[in-house]
Amino acid sequence: MTTSRTIDILERLIAFPTVSRDSNLALIDYVRSLLAPLGARLTLVHNEAGTKANLHAVLGPQGGGGVLLSGHTDVVPVEGQAWTSDPFTLTARQDRLLGRGTCDMKGFLASVLVAAEQAAGRRLARPLHLAFSYDEEIGCVGVRGLIERLVGSADLPALCIIGEPTLLETVVAHKGKLAARVTCRGRECHSSHAPEGLNAIHLAADMVGEMRAMQDELAAGPRDGDYAVAFTTVHVGTIHGGTALNIVPNGCTLDMEIRNLPGDDPARLMDRLFDKAAELTRQAQARFPGTGVEIDIVNAYPGLETQPEAEVVAMVRRLNGAGPLRKIAFGTEGGLFHQRLGIATVVCGPGDIRDAHKPDEYVSRDQLARCDAMLARLVDEIAA
Repeated sequence: MTTSRTIDILERLIAFPTVSRDSNLALIDYVRSLLAPLGARLTLVHNEAGTKANLHAVLGPQGGGGVLLSGHTDVVPVEGQAWTSDPFTLTARQDRLLGRGTCDMKGFLASVLVAAEQAAGRRLARPLHLAFSYDEEIGCVGVRGLIERLVGSADLPALCIIGEPTLLETVVAHKGKLAARVTCRGRECHSSHAPEGLNAIHLAADMVGEMRAMQDELAAGPRDGDYAVAFTTVHVGTIHGGTALNIVPNGCTLDMEIRNLPGDDPARLMDRLFDKAAELTRQAQARFPGTGVEIDIVNAYPGLETQPEAEVVAMVRRLNGAGPLRKIAFGTEGGLFHQRLGIATVVCGPGDIRDAHKPDEYVSRDQLARCDAMLARLVDEIAA
């Protein structure tokens, strides 16, 4: 069964309303208060405004190697969701523990902190690293500062477990993501004389048409059947333009994303969209100087593809059982740890991603108990 200590810590973590738009410093201070008495070596990496922080903690010997347990402290908003209990108060219902972030991913963080307490009472042969990051939910933003601090460090961990909810199955790969904003500038006029203007929404529609053609080609091209969606996707999420029906609109913006298989280069796909934007701009400016289409990349993170024979995969399968290896459609900071630092990484944590981001989000007691057991075995493995 899950230890009462894990649930006690989870209750405290849930009580911090660390929605990505808000500070996580109170939660980080609480985590520091648990880790500092254990003798952990603590490093904070703040955002530019000083309102949020990553926490990197190390237990055990100095030097490289060891295992990193990584998770994010931020959660998604609760507004507009029909919760049946206070989302920031841990609520128990049979086997379920409800609260915003229980599944994604404070349940894992609670288990990690219990494992740290266990490790502090042991002589470790390899270091245990903990990473608590901010702003993962808006594009794996915060952890980048921590990663940059570790570049060139002599104390890099060798292996990493990202504790996103996977039902504790071992995930070796996930898609990457690129988000961009397309800005279309037209020339307004009275709609009764529409041909005398340049409709910015029509420019946006031309860009969407190019994306749909690209999506058709991707769906028909190489696939990886281990993913629920077996191909790279191109998606338009929002579009805004126009002010009144009788005005030819002079502006339109759309937000789009690419979720790419690790083997697909999103830059190649974006080059095609940049070329289309340049073509439309040339045509538009022949009649109306200053019009056209611009694309700004807002955020991107790489996919993850860890080889099944990697040491980290073998280790996690020893810890949680030799079940099937999985690939997931959602992203994590795992690709960043591997790409920037060369740390072999898998994703494995308690809970089901389908229960995340919903009202009455929950993690089961059984999943937490299994995570506690997995991390206890990890402590045994790295102990001298």
